Amino acid sequence: MTRTRRFVVAAVVFASVAGGLVSAARQPRYRAQSELPANRAGVPDWKVDPNFKNDVFTFVRIEYDSLRRGFGRGGGGGWRTDWPDAELNLSFRLQQLTSLRVNPNPIVLRLTDPRLFDHPFIYIVEPGGLVFSEDEVLALRKYLTNGGFLMVDDFWGDAQWENFLREIKRVFPDREPQELPADHEIFRCVYHLKEKPQIPSIGAAYAGKAEGITWERGHGGNTQTVHYKGLFDDKGRMMAFIGHNTDLGDGWEREGEDPWYFREFSEKKAYPLGINVIVYAMTH
Repeated sequence: MTRTRRFVVAAVVFASVAGGLVSAARQPRYRAQSELPANRAGVPDWKVDPNFKNDVFTFVRIEYDSLRRGFGRGGGGGWRTDWPDAELNLSFRLQQLTSLRVNPNPIVLRLTDPRLFDHPFIYIVEPGGLVFSEDEVLALRKYLTNGGFLMVDDFWGDAQWENFLREIKRVFPDREPQELPADHEIFRCVYHLKEKPQIPSIGAAYAGKAEGITWERGHGGNTQTVHYKGLFDDKGRMMAFIGHNTDLGDGWEREGEDPWYFREFSEKKAYPLGINVIVYAMTH
């Protein structure tokens, strides 16, 4: 991406997981273009201990095939949505605000890539038009049943849900995603969220600002109600966390574009929940 991502570093005050990290408000501020690290869209860089280079959390986005945007089953923007700014920003915030040691360089993999099993967490975005191959169905089933964790984000309305459900049922024909209660541990394990948050894209947020509307319209069916669902194995372990009618990725990607959007959606909702999901995935 060509645009520079400006961080609103001084505005964030989060608690760290271990309690030993300084808050973001006391981190260095990046004011001038000359102060920004090169080739990272303005996101600060950091070094990984060479003795533990394989013992860090790496954000893994899944590349998948999809039907043409706006056509067929549900539409959707495809696997590249919010890439790479969303994961660059989130990786920085994880490193800055938690005790996790984080790879500053997120990666993109296909489900059939053998390196998939080196990583305990994967992310699929905008699955409204997602279509798995048979090899991908088998690979995802094997990955999740062997301890992997999938986060699904940013799809809206009935048609996009039906498409995702159709594809995930190919992976697990006998399992149904279950709505998570607001008091589930995943909403409280690091940051205590008082409600299940709905995060709109920055454009939708501004369109609905005057009326307090936080949902995106024009996706077919009800988009007003946010849903967070879990997919569980036979022992009750959550294998997948599915966010429907919400867009955490935009909250990460667009954090530096507008102070109001940052305060209302990135700081209060998208980052706390994203960090909760990853910490939960890494500890359960």
